[in-house]
Amino acid sequence: MPIQKFAIVIIAIACSASPSAAQSQDAPAPNRLELAQSVAIALAANDPTIALFEERALALEDRAIADSQLPDPVFSTRMQSIPLSSFDINREPMTQLALGVRQSFPKGKSRALTRQKRLAEALAERHNKELRNREISLQTRQVWLELFYWKQAKRITQQTQTKVEELREVSETNYANGRGSAQNVLRVDLEVSLLATKLIGLDRQADLSRVNLSRLIGIANAARPLPDVLPTLPPFPTATEMQSNLVRHPSVKVIDAMITARDRDIDLANQQYKPGFSIDAAYGLRDSRSDFGSIGVSYSIPLFTKNRQDRSLSATRHLRSSARLARSAQLLELNRQLGRHFADWTRLDEHINLYETEVIGRATDTAEAAMLAYETEAADFAELVRAELAVLDTELALIRLQVDQTKAHAALLFLKGEKS
Repeated sequence: MPIQKFAIVIIAIACSASPSAAQSQDAPAPNRLELAQSVAIALAANDPTIALFEERALALEDRAIADSQLPDPVFSTRMQSIPLSSFDINREPMTQLALGVRQSFPKGKSRALTRQKRLAEALAERHNKELRNREISLQTRQVWLELFYWKQAKRITQQTQTKVEELREVSETNYANGRGSAQNVLRVDLEVSLLATKLIGLDRQADLSRVNLSRLIGIANAARPLPDVLPTLPPFPTATEMQSNLVRHPSVKVIDAMITARDRDIDLANQQYKPGFSIDAAYGLRDSRSDFGSIGVSYSIPLFTKNRQDRSLSATRHLRSSARLARSAQLLELNRQLGRHFADWTRLDEHINLYETEVIGRATDTAEAAMLAYETEAADFAELVRAELAVLDTELALIRLQVDQTKAHAALLFLKGEKS
């Protein structure tokens, strides 16, 4: 996409223009971008979606006050009892200038219930804001960790490329001395070219990850170098404890607030079975005669409720039931996520331990043994190259497992509620 390419170019320029590019070897190390710092920057970046939820909450709080007020009084002015034969307003004693006012009162506790409904909806927006903050924290961690993987993968691949280039020197020397074959030289040249191609792909993936990170923390911060050690995230409790706390997750609290709003809708629907009333007052001015005054009360009586009040109450009850079902569905989804991420974290930990205690060591020993066997002419050169590439594959697999486990850890913290 053109925008994505443009962002990559901008980040590349920022990286090349950063102070670290011009520092000498004796200069201090550049300010590295830690994971916790990235999360803090992202949360303080005033994301427009967070501001959106805040504005909605403020609007609903204002509506809670506005909607709970009495309706505006209605004033009227009219000339009444005018004789149509002459239009003489002084001829008939009943002709008068009438001034009136009407004040209506909503049914039952409608005003207080409407206020409570709006405040519940505002609370839902506040929980949406909290949920968005958690999502930003999780997203920042995931993107930072992905960028960390690609940078570490490049570092490990470069180290292997250096070793393979050293093998190329060995193969060329042996070929010049008549001990090796041209095939060995060509094989090493091919592996060096393939590693160079692999490095280009790693750089591409790192640039894409950095673009995603810049969306959260800005281009300048995303261009900063990352540390060389995988960070340690805050701990999380047992799966049982986390499962019991899922009811306090913001996504569940949003639905809880909406259930409260639906409860108030039911209460409001019940208020429609009660009579509403309004008070009327009027004052009649007459020329050279006694003025008139009047006052009255008007009622609205719900006599035919089958297709109005009954249907409205039924609809609000169905909406509340759907909200409760949505809450149950959300809890099931959170439990599914908890089980999946906890299983990922556990199995990845076992996988990492196996790699650290056995696989990496055996791959390294195999490469060293292949080198000794080649020096004593007990193994061919192709086997030596394959052994070195096997070490690269195992090291890349290990760092991938470590990053994936940390991602699962971050997802568990999202469910638990950690932000830092």
